[in-house]
Parts: sequence; structure tokens; C-alpha cells
Amino acid sequence: MKLILMGPPGAGKGTQGEILEKKLGISTISTGLMLRTAIKEQTEVGKLAEKYINDGKLVPDEVMVEIVKQRLAQPDCENGFILDGFPRTTAQAEALDEAGVKIDKVLLLEVEDEKIVERLSSRRECSKCGAPYNIVSKKPAVEGKCDSCGGELIQRKDDVPETIRKRLNVYHEQTEPIKNYYAEKGILAVAKGEEELKDTTANVARALGLGE
Repeated sequence: MKLILMGPPGAGKGTQGEILEKKLGISTISTGLMLRTAIKEQTEVGKLAEKYINDGKLVPDEVMVEIVKQRLAQPDCENGFILDGFPRTTAQAEALDEAGVKIDKVLLLEVEDEKIVERLSSRRECSKCGAPYNIVSKKPAVEGKCDSCGGELIQRKDDVPETIRKRLNVYHEQTEPIKNYYAEKGILAVAKGEEELKDTTANVARALGLGE
């Protein structure tokens, strides 16, 4: 299966991507990692992308699509892939189509905004070792202290409610047109991501027609 994974920050895309990887035996392809790898390996498009980044500019769609296309041509994507973080705009979705990249399904994990705000504003990380915590769902043994190294638990600046809501506004502005684009193609699958992990995983399996 050739799959695009979409959803707001904090929807659980990473977790569901890992579950689908194991279930389907395919790789999750992260756009950010692809870009960093292309730059590190100094491929032609990697050099081009690096120039834009060094100039403080956004990497153009055609460059990103070429990086994605080259990565998807690797042997581990032969039987399918999960594309995470791309496309982010309708222009990128159209460019992906024009590049001849065939997509079977686009999975959209839907979670209410306030649930996302609650999830992300509850996140904490260790100031020393970076271990992740959640003051609601993954509490440390001692309040405010890391179980592993005893470091102080801190909240990231972008995990405060006001910043989260701004990120969600940007996400909705970008995503609604892409959602409609793939819905018109008949390949959009929507799954509720607000429930417990087991239930969300079952929702995803049903949406993709995989059984439970």
C-alpha cells in the first residue's frame, strides 16, 4: 500500500505510522529526514535544497517533490510506503501527481482542536536527557523529575496553549484544500484519533479496509 498520513500535530501520526509499518511491512518516509539525508549526501537536489535553506528561503515544491520521488524509488519502498509530512499544500499534492507518484490511500487522523491543546500542553521533557513525559497520561514517579536521570522536566515553548492554537490554525488552512483534493479523487480515508490507542488503531484499520 502506498499511503499518505495526515493529521494535526499531536494526533498520534507517529504511533499509528509505526503500527502500520509492522502490520503492512512497509517503511515510513519522513519528509524532514529525507531532506536532511539529501543534504548530508550532497545529491544534486540536496545541494539545491541546502542553498535555499542557507539563503533563508523555503525549499520550492519542485525540489521537494524531486527529493521525495528519489527516496520513493529506493528498494525499501517497492512494495509500498507511508509518506509522513508531505504534501502540505494542494500545489505539492498536484506536483506529486505530475511526478507520477501513485498514491493508494490518504489517511487523515482527525482529533478535535481542544483535545490536541490538552494533549500537547500536557507534554513535558527532561531538560537533561530529553526523555518524553505527559503529566496526564505518562507521569514521572516523582513529580517534575525524570525517572531515568533525575533531571528537571520542562515544557517546550511551542507546547503552550496559545502557540498550539496558532499551529492548529495554520494546519487547518493548509489541510482543508488537500483533504478536498484527495476526497474528490476517492482515496481519502478518515479515522477518529481521539480515543484510546487500541480504539484509534482499530479506527485506522477500518478506514483503510484492513480489518482489525
